[in-house]
Amino acid sequence: MLIYVLLRQFSRRIVIARTAPDGDPNYTGNPMLLFAPQSDRLFGSAVSQNLQIELAECEERDFEDGEHKIRPLTSVREKDVYIIQSLYSDPSKSVNDKFCRLLFLMGAIRDAGARRITAVIPYLCYARKDRKTKTQDPITSRYVAQLLECAGADVVVTMDVHNVAAFQNSFRKPCVHLEAIPAFLSYFVGQNLQNAVTVVSPDAGGMKRAESFRRALSERLQCDIPLAMLEKHRSQGIVRGDMFAGDVAGKRAIIVDDLISTGATLVRSAHACRDRGAIDVIAVATHGLMVQNTSHVLADRVLSQVVITNTVTPWHIQGTLAEGDVKILDVAPMFAQVIRRLHEGSPIEGESLWE
Repeated sequence: MLIYVLLRQFSRRIVIARTAPDGDPNYTGNPMLLFAPQSDRLFGSAVSQNLQIELAECEERDFEDGEHKIRPLTSVREKDVYIIQSLYSDPSKSVNDKFCRLLFLMGAIRDAGARRITAVIPYLCYARKDRKTKTQDPITSRYVAQLLECAGADVVVTMDVHNVAAFQNSFRKPCVHLEAIPAFLSYFVGQNLQNAVTVVSPDAGGMKRAESFRRALSERLQCDIPLAMLEKHRSQGIVRGDMFAGDVAGKRAIIVDDLISTGATLVRSAHACRDRGAIDVIAVATHGLMVQNTSHVLADRVLSQVVITNTVTPWHIQGTLAEGDVKILDVAPMFAQVIRRLHEGSPIEGESLWE
């Protein structure tokens, strides 16, 4: 009984110390800090503007031998810290560079006494390798989760990973998975969709994603939109499969995928739709990686438009002749809403995050 009383008193002192440090009357009990390394400053600034707070400063230094360091320049002790870093390669840094810096920053913030660290990763790297397909294959999605947790992440927030179940099962700590569907719906509902529409999945693995979009678009447009699927098998970098299930003849085909990498799958699916009588083909993908000079994807007139989000900074599109054919949707408000709700302890799942 005595031990119980002592523990109660000790816990009470901790709470009091956290709710009123240094006699600050404006202290809420759980102050928030938002960081964004230089490589993701653009998206981080957009999130901070939606939250109406300033980005916290951090120092980043590169050394002559290729090593680097990163540290917060603001005190993080007993703070609720959110770090925004999308993990993809760009002309200045590789995906591995960004991942390493994120891990180091989380470690430094953890050592400095942060109360909670949330890694906000709009595009999560290595998520496509989520199962063994060959003998002794790595499961990189799980290794990424382990590294994030070991470095100090208490919560991980991301958007439209390749396999949601694998993502959720990889983490032992809380993770939040967002979908860009609300942003796409907001865009397409404002378009002229009087012609019949068919939602198309470029492969069997994307059927659930395409079906979720089809169902949501049907509800918003108050009509029954069909679903189609293209067969695809990939091995050693070679894509095979010619079966096409569904009807796109005389309709506008909307191809839905999680990302555009080389663009080969997208162009292949678009040609399959055109060959079967589609009058228009639009591609929808959350993450516009577009590696290996994918200008042919935007230049190929088999596609009338490509719709992506800004989870990946569109450095490869800006300044090109095809820029007008690409619509980039801002999902920073969704991430800001999640951060706000996590900070306040409000529900996330089952509520609209699109403003």
